[in-house]
Amino acid sequence: MSTQAHGSETDFLIVGAGPAGASLACFLTSYGLKGLMVSAAPGTANTPRAHITNMAAQECLRDIGLDQEMENVASQGNHMIHTRWCHSMAGEEYARIHSWGHDPKRMGDYESASPCKPLDLPQTLLEPILVRHATANGFKARFDTTLLDFTQDADGLYTVDLRDNISKSEYQVRTKYIFGADGARSQVIKTVNLPMSIKSGQGLAINILVRADLSHLMKHRQGNLHWVMQPDREHPQFGWQGIVRMVKPWNEWMFILFPDRDCDVNIQPSHDEYLRRVQDFIGDDTPAEILDISKWYINEIIAEQYSVGNVMCLGDAVHRHPPMNGLGSNTCIQDAFNLAWKVAYVHRGLADKSILDTYSVERQPVGKSIITRANQAFRDHFNIWEALGTLPKKLSDRKAILEELSSETEKGKIRRKAFRAAITSTSREFHALGIEMGQCYSGNGVYTADEPHPYAPSGRAAEDDILYYEPSTYPGRRLPHVWLNTAIPGPRKSTIDLAGHGAFTLLIRGPGGQVWKDAAVSMSKQLNIPINAYSIGYREDWEDVYFEWDRLSGVEESGVVLVRPDRFVAWRAQKALPSTSDCEEKLGLVMRSVLGLSCSNGIH
Repeated sequence: MSTQAHGSETDFLIVGAGPAGASLACFLTSYGLKGLMVSAAPGTANTPRAHITNMAAQECLRDIGLDQEMENVASQGNHMIHTRWCHSMAGEEYARIHSWGHDPKRMGDYESASPCKPLDLPQTLLEPILVRHATANGFKARFDTTLLDFTQDADGLYTVDLRDNISKSEYQVRTKYIFGADGARSQVIKTVNLPMSIKSGQGLAINILVRADLSHLMKHRQGNLHWVMQPDREHPQFGWQGIVRMVKPWNEWMFILFPDRDCDVNIQPSHDEYLRRVQDFIGDDTPAEILDISKWYINEIIAEQYSVGNVMCLGDAVHRHPPMNGLGSNTCIQDAFNLAWKVAYVHRGLADKSILDTYSVERQPVGKSIITRANQAFRDHFNIWEALGTLPKKLSDRKAILEELSSETEKGKIRRKAFRAAITSTSREFHALGIEMGQCYSGNGVYTADEPHPYAPSGRAAEDDILYYEPSTYPGRRLPHVWLNTAIPGPRKSTIDLAGHGAFTLLIRGPGGQVWKDAAVSMSKQLNIPINAYSIGYREDWEDVYFEWDRLSGVEESGVVLVRPDRFVAWRAQKALPSTSDCEEKLGLVMRSVLGLSCSNGIH
């Protein structure tokens, strides 16, 4: 094996350049950190794959100024307004449901939850932006490069064997950290043998990327997901039914085929067979061109822990699930955002290495919840399939059920009721704001010793924490978004934008909080940690123009909310303590606890 001099040592090696790896590289560069990112793929994504970018992920990208660039390249207009069920794209429609914040009854929930908005942004457009930003800010990227193996020496450094797939040469890189963002077949996961929880999968799916101009059909069929179901026709085993997903309006589409239960997973339909099924789904004589065909499996897999030592895994390497709820790349980006600040603080000597353990403690339960939700969302569609009659093997049985759906009989009435209930239930997939925004972290990365009660969902989230997000400043929750302004009005500013950017932030409610500002200045100097402090209220640094911070802050006047660099609440105090020294002592205790700098700092 020949060892190349260039790139032979680095502090940070990211394996994988998809949404997880590339966003991690971006976030690390925001702290001035540089490293090497390698990917076995020849380049960024060549098929759309993930496409929904939710508000939680957009907030992470907003922290480094990429949210607007994402908006600029995303599909514009009301392309996400509906999810539909139909016989074909040109044919009859069975039902539709508002989705992704477009339900008139849910629009306010979305607008009040975040300064960002959901986007339809194919992975083919997302990844180049991330890679370009990372490399422009100092991270090196090597595509067509395969990780072969790695070992750890007595000094704790890793020696990594890599192969350049173009020249076929092999070389070594020594690194302090390895980040496994190398997807569902992760070599990093295999090498460190992370324990995986694997449930039975739900079968094969086939992606067919198609170029077809369907603009003539879309005026009255706007939406980015169209379930096509033809129970009254015979179907090939490889294409029982499926989804037509908009990639670029309205001339590029992903046809996702679901084979029937008897289909051999190794089936190899011809190009013409695939094309005929695509034409069946379109439903008229629109010309169609197949650009790509790929297979994937509907998995329910989660790593039981995300890291071993300085090997930390994220993204699809540790959580694998179907694309329902649009949680895939979004969770990847949020994994990276959670991890980056902790790595940066430890690397700079600002935090103890024990805070790296909080990455798995905080993110693994999130990963478990999203694979559970995505798989349940897929299972929820079985009720629709049953109501429409797609499940029986015999064509005559399927036709009879479909005809019954429109009959005036009592059975028809019951079936229509079941169909309506099944469609309505998909709101837990297409308007699941709670699962997107409502995470609550626990463990040593937050300080709950001053909280009289454990966290419990409130408001509508107490009834359904998948559908509804109730903002809260309880430690471990996402910082609530509130629009602020100044006494002489100018551009509005979100609380989200006050926080983050690599610093801890103290948000003080109303007057009487100068002691907290003084404490922040003192502790920032003592710990060499950036701590920003702002008062919010009448004639304070920022005006609470809609009185929303009063409602959501969860503290009294002079109380304070401490926010971590990833914009999750670390701690809160109901009101100011008697003196600056008291505030300083308390703030120091909390900061050292969150940063792992003291073992005797109270109960978490």
